Parts: sequence; structure tokens; C-alpha cells
Amino acid sequence: MWYGGGVKTTKQKSRLTLPDFQTGQVWRMENSNLQIGQIGKALVHYKHYKGVAQRAPISLAEKGELEKFLIKHEAVLVQS
Repeated sequence: MWYGGGVKTTKQKSRLTLPDFQTGQVWRMENSNLQIGQIGKALVHYKHYKGVAQRAPISLAEKGELEKFLIKHEAVLVQS
């Protein structure tokens, strides 16, 4: 009996790659900016602020999570 089982295709997500994080980078998003501070093996210190005043507290995130956040919010690298 034939079940019509053909080749199964899967849709592959296109993966955007961001440049490696470097100290001092500024990423611009729609309503805010994110400035990279210190970079460790797995973690990144950063400031996420709105406008030009850079008075935001320093935050800490894993490199992979921060990369996903920047891709989700369509961040653009402004200053390296």
C-alpha cells in the first residue's frame, strides 16, 4: 500500500551573524542604545539606555542571550 510518503523537507532558519562583541561598541535600536562594557569568556557587561544620556545601570548577560536580544530588536552597530 502506498502512503504518498515523499521526501520530508524542513524549513531552515536563516541565521544572522553579528560581529564579535568588543569593548566600547554602541548598538542602536528603535528607541534605545546599548553600549558594550567589559567582555568575559561567557558574559558581557553592558548599559542599555534611551536617548543620549548614558546613565543606565550596568547589566550582565550571556553572550548568546545578548546576541539574540540584538537580533530580535534589529540593532545596528553604530560605533566600534
